[in-house]
Order: sequence, then C-alpha cells, then structure tokens
Amino acid sequence: MAKKEKIQYPNPEFFRCKDEINWKAQWENLKEVGAIAWDMLKATDWKQFGLDRVEDAKADGKRVKEEFDAFMALDAENKKDVILNGERRLGRLYRKGAMATVRREWRGIKDTAYDFYEWARMWGMLLMTFSKDLVPALNATLYYRWMVSYFCCHGFMDKNIMGLRGSNLRMSHLLIYDVFRYVAENLVLSAKCDKKNGNCEALNQRTVLFDEMTMGQIMAGFPDLYGFPHQLLAVFLVSEIDQLTCVPYIDAVESFGLPADCCPVPSSECGALVTDALPHMGSCFLSSSMPCDGSTMASSYYSRRFPNVPVFHLCFPVRYMDEETVQMGAEDIKACIKFIEQKTGAKWNWDAYFTQIKRFNKETEYELQKWEVNKSAYPQLLGPCYELFRKYNYEMDGGLDPRVMTTCEKVNKLLTKAYSSDSLAWPKDKMKYRAIIWSCPPHFYANFSNWLANCWGIDVLVEMESLNFTKPLETEDKEEALRDLARLYERMVMRRHTNGGYQNVVDELWRQCEAWNANFVIMYQHVACKNMATVQGVLDDQGRERGYDLIWVEHDLMDPRTVSRRTMRDKVNEYMRTVMKAEPVDPSLVEFEDEVCM
Repeated sequence: MAKKEKIQYPNPEFFRCKDEINWKAQWENLKEVGAIAWDMLKATDWKQFGLDRVEDAKADGKRVKEEFDAFMALDAENKKDVILNGERRLGRLYRKGAMATVRREWRGIKDTAYDFYEWARMWGMLLMTFSKDLVPALNATLYYRWMVSYFCCHGFMDKNIMGLRGSNLRMSHLLIYDVFRYVAENLVLSAKCDKKNGNCEALNQRTVLFDEMTMGQIMAGFPDLYGFPHQLLAVFLVSEIDQLTCVPYIDAVESFGLPADCCPVPSSECGALVTDALPHMGSCFLSSSMPCDGSTMASSYYSRRFPNVPVFHLCFPVRYMDEETVQMGAEDIKACIKFIEQKTGAKWNWDAYFTQIKRFNKETEYELQKWEVNKSAYPQLLGPCYELFRKYNYEMDGGLDPRVMTTCEKVNKLLTKAYSSDSLAWPKDKMKYRAIIWSCPPHFYANFSNWLANCWGIDVLVEMESLNFTKPLETEDKEEALRDLARLYERMVMRRHTNGGYQNVVDELWRQCEAWNANFVIMYQHVACKNMATVQGVLDDQGRERGYDLIWVEHDLMDPRTVSRRTMRDKVNEYMRTVMKAEPVDPSLVEFEDEVCM
C-alpha cells in the first residue's frame, strides 16, 4: 500500500516560487526605480537637511541633560526603582515635529534586555524574509509610497508596547511578531507576483485575492493556493503604522467626485485604486458586502481598475440571527468554492479544510481562555498588540498557519503562570478603571489603549472588534460545515455588531460590561460611519440609566485631519478632570505633540 502523502500547511514551496520571474523585466524595473531615486536625491534640499539634523542634535543634547538632571534629583529609593522597573514619564519620548519617538523606552534592566532581544529578533526575521527575494522587494519599495512606511514597523512596535512590563510585555512581543512575520512574507509575495515587478505567473495563478474585510477561512480547503488580502498591506494595516499614509488616497478619490462624508476605509481603498497603488497580481478576487455597503463601493472601483481579474462577490444576509438565512450563506460559499476551482484549476480538499479548521477551533479555545482571565480581578494580557493579533488571527490566519498555534500555546502558558501568581498586567497605579472599547477603533491611533492606561489608569480589557463568533466550527459533517462557515462570515469583525438590529450593538454592550465587570466604556464615535450613528443616542441614554461612565471619543478612522490624536486625548482629559475629578498617572502624557509622528 502506498504511503499516504502528508499535507503541509501552508505549502512550504509556495513562497519559493521563483522559476517564472521575468529577470529581464526586473532589470528594466531596477533602471526605472534607480532613476526615480536619483531624481529624489537631486531634488532634496541638502542644506536644509543638514540644518535640521543640527537642530535635532541640539534638542537631543538638551533632552539628555534634562533627563539626567531629573534622575539625579530623585532620592535613592526612586533612583533604584527607575533602574530596576523603568521610567514613568513617557511623554518625554515624544518631540514636536518628529516622525518617531526620540528614543526607546527604559523598562528596567531585565525587561529592557528582553525588549532589545525581541527588537533584534524582529530585525532578523525581516532581513531574512526580504533577502530571499531582494530584487522584487527593492523594486516594490521604490515603486509604492506605502512600502516605505513599513520601515517604521519597529517604531510602531515600540509605541504599542509602551509602558508594558513583565509577562504582558513578553506576550505582546510574541503576538506582534506573528503579525509582522505575516506582513513581511506577504510583502515579498506581492512583489514577486506584481506585473510591475516580479511578474511570477506561476505564483499569480496560485494566488486568490481577497477584499481586506473578507475573511480568509475559505482558503483552508485550498492548500495549494494562497489567499492574499489585496488592500490590507497598501491601505488597512499601513494606516495603523503611519497615520498619514491614506491621506493622499482620500484626496485623490474625492477629486474624482466621491463625497467627503464617506467612510475613510472604502474611500482609501478607492483612492489607492485610482492612483494605481495596488500591485497587479492574482488569478481572481473575492469581494463581499462585509462589514457594510462601503465594501461594495470599493469592489466596483476594483473591477474598473482590474477589468481582467474575475470577481466573486460574497453577499451574506443581514438578518444573521435568523437561522433561516444560514442556508443562503452556505449556498453562497458553495458558489464561491466553485468559482475558485474554475479560475485557478485547484480542487477543494475537505481533508485539508477540516485539518486547518480544527486548528482554528483550538486557537479559539485559547482566545476564550484569555477572555476568562481578563474578566477576573487579575487581567493579564492588555494593550494594542493583543487587539491587533486577535483581528489578524480571526480574519486573516483562521488556522491556516501552524506557527500561530505555537505562538498561542506560548502566550497562554505565560498567561496562566502570571494569573496563578496574582500578578497585574500593569503596575497598580495604572489599574484604576476597568474599561471596554466599543465601536470601530481609529486606525491612525492604534496605541490609544496604551495611552489610556499609561496616562489615566484606564485599563482596556477588550474591544468590540474582538468579540466575534466563537462557536467551534463543524469538522465532520460537510453540509453543516458549510453552514458553520456561513455563520462565521456573517458574524465577522464589525459586522456582528453593526448588522442585524440595534440589539446586537446596544444590548450586547451592556451584556459585555456585566461579563467583564467593566465600569468604563470608551465609546468611539466614528464620524463617517452611518451604521453606528443611528444608535449613538440610545447608547448614551441607556448608559446613563445603567450608571456607566461613557467617554465619547470622535475620530475618522483613517483620516487624522478630521479629528487629530491630540483632540481624541483632549476628550478623555476633559472627562477625567471634570467628571471623574481624577489626577493623571503620568502628567507628561496629558499634552504632547504627535501630529506627524508615525
């Protein structure tokens, strides 16, 4: 009897698909981008550049002196505390007009050493990933403006772990590493596929493109294909790293006539399309109506930019609480599977699907363990790294990458150990209020939850976008498996709360506040979201009746010009001072400049 072939997920050969790269075209690309780089160098005002560096050096010298004097003014006990446990005045890490923080945070001897190790490990992973396909990656870096923002991923990591210590720091590093590994691999993949760069036709034929808000679990049944979220890297994720990335896209599409009051997510996606900012790649494209009508608008622009790329539009019923609609969703998924088979030549593999969904179910179990711990009096895993990983794991990974399972196991081991010792995720002075974040978070201020804790001791236990479908998916009965997959898609990020009736967002909030023992709600008011705007008054009235502290914080998701980071902080500062009569944990974080800071 022939030995049964072991299926590996993901296919280890997939990222090594180089044989079809057109190297002659690559050379022409290099000459083109080299000319662009030379023009940029010639256009640079080097005199002003030099003067700016001199001013930076003077500011650095002044800052170092001030920090040294402040340290020497401390008594012996406080000096020891700073050396062992780290600094507490984090506002001085920011400098007006600087694109990044002026230096990395001192976290105490032990945690700083660990932080530096993870910093080096991240650099090692990035360099190894890009060096394997250096020429296409270099071309893409010089061709697309958004690629440059990814050079700031370490700065982004630093801001998302600001103030963290101990096990919370370690868990956050493990989680953010997985996210950036996914980003790095996909940046290289897109560079190899792109008809303006690598032009690898063999890889393109195996690549299925996704709308960035369409979940990737359907690819579990296609182990020889790869699902690539086409707008994610150029628009969605990079807007969290660099708050200014999407501004040119929004301006571009509005100049074409799109109204300025549209949600910045589809506006940015459409702007990226009209400016030709997305790689030309893939065999077909999966679109959807998720989480709202804006995705449909973006898909129409996509079809016009890439008329030769076949499109399938997943459109699940809005009334997802009605089980009668589930079969409609299952039939839609069946049609999508058939579409992928026709356009790629690949065949759906039930064994592969069940194997990977079992892994996804296990990852969901780990997530629920985190929730149970954070609901307790000793929450352990807090901060934006956890929030980012949850969305990545739920939406993009979906059990496809076995390395994520290893990370989940490590994190939950650290979580259990910390919880058993009754330790706290933050120092006691940063654990004053138990909070839930509700509605859509601002992409241009991904580390807002860290600022809440570091400045005011507002401890964000969970956010709305993490609270999605957690039922274990069927892994034996094929028809029920398709219905479960439909249920999962119908209840994806944001859609679970913004569709199907107001009770899914209003009543659900009060249930979650009770479950998590939260006394604070950070209520994001996304000014361009038409769905959430309809229930803002209801939430306010019911919150007041139930005795919850609700802080309404406006933002415009990907456009920091409408509402700035500072304006968001001012809303919290005003509430805490006037309503709560509270004093900040770190006064240096009440007011600082980060209008251009990545």
